[in-house]
Amino acid sequence: MSLNDIYTELIIEHNQHSPNKKHLDHPDHVELGHNPSCGDEISLELKFNGDIIEDASFTGHGCAISQASTSIMIDTIKGKTKEEASKLADMFIKMIKKEITDEKELEKLEDAIAFKNISNMPARVKCAVLSWHTLKESIK
Repeated sequence: MSLNDIYTELIIEHNQHSPNKKHLDHPDHVELGHNPSCGDEISLELKFNGDIIEDASFTGHGCAISQASTSIMIDTIKGKTKEEASKLADMFIKMIKKEITDEKELEKLEDAIAFKNISNMPARVKCAVLSWHTLKESIK
C-alpha cells in the first residue's frame, strides 16, 4: 500500500467516522466557517484551559475533504497552545500553497499532511483550508 493510499484511507475514515463531529458541553468559543463556493459549513467549538486548547469538536456539513480536514485538524490541535495551533494553521495553508515542501517541517502537521497534494485539485483547496481559516479566526 502506497503512502497516498494510506492518506486516502485516513481521509475517508475521518469523513465517515469522525469522533470529533459532535457538540461540546459548554464550549468557550464557537466559530462558524462557510465556503460559499461549494456550500461547506462548519461550526468549530473550542474549550480552553488557560491558553491551551483542551478540547475541540465540530458540526456541519460538506464534502469529504472539508469534513475530514476539520476532524484531522482537531486531532492535531488538541493540547496545543493557541499560538502553536495558529502556527500549525499557517503551516497547513502554506503546505497547500506549496510554499513549504520540507517533509521534516511538515511532520509537525501530523496526519494533516495527508492533504499535501490537494493543491493538485484546485477546486478542493478551499474545502481543505476551511477549518484551518476558521481556527485562525477562533483564536485571534
